[in-house]
Amino acid sequence: MSLKAQLEAIIYAAENPISLDHLVQLTKSSVMSDGAADENQARSRIRTALEELVAEYATSAHGIEIRQLAGGYRMSTKPEHHDVVKDFAKSLKPPIRLSLPALETLAVIAYKQPVTVPEISEIRGVDSSGVIATLFDRKLITTAGRKAVIGRPILYKT
Repeated sequence: MSLKAQLEAIIYAAENPISLDHLVQLTKSSVMSDGAADENQARSRIRTALEELVAEYATSAHGIEIRQLAGGYRMSTKPEHHDVVKDFAKSLKPPIRLSLPALETLAVIAYKQPVTVPEISEIRGVDSSGVIATLFDRKLITTAGRKAVIGRPILYKT
């Protein structure tokens, strides 16, 4: 595997910007086995390969670029492609569809929070435990502790 391919793979897989020092540490043995005389020569070859890789990705043939930021290198979408990538990301997340009882229950919780299931059921006039379970599963509501009364019912909030 070529040095540029190794650097490309590492930068792609890195969650955070990866420093030149870390790249040298990861690829030094490969560069040394390819004939680098010492660590300084290996570092120089790695820096040169990295600069070539950055230049290759800077051309209009690629939708991503390798940027130097936060003391390291990382792949990111080129600014001219942000709109199409944003539209793509939005298409991945399906819109949340709620039934009328779920919307009503969510409104009660948002208005009265923190609130217990019996309080919600009393306001709505029907049992709301099933709807609350659905809202909780979809992470639209969360628990807010327990009420300091007999039975210590769970409090819900948005």
